[in-house]
Amino acid sequence: MDDYTNLINSSPLVMVEFYATWCPHCRRMMPVVAQVRELLGDNAKIYQLDIDRDTEAADKAGVSGVPTFIIYRDGNPVWQYSGEIDGNVLLKKLQSFMG
Repeated sequence: MDDYTNLINSSPLVMVEFYATWCPHCRRMMPVVAQVRELLGDNAKIYQLDIDRDTEAADKAGVSGVPTFIIYRDGNPVWQYSGEIDGNVLLKKLQSFMG
């Protein structure tokens, strides 16, 4: 199994954000994602992958723009969104896949 497969199966609920250090939208999302991670605690794993360093994972996930958010439930993609997103919307989306 490759690293990305292990990552998305590391918890029943996983969100991966693909970002780039040069992307202003990604930079604006950083504190939002940090807050969502804090609010969710152990209920979900949240990973942030740099598309310039994790090109294999980005290719595997079919990422074409940044930031891209993908939520996995039991290793399967259940939701994907590209672009800036309100933190409350992101939190509610993650919570909708819990339990």
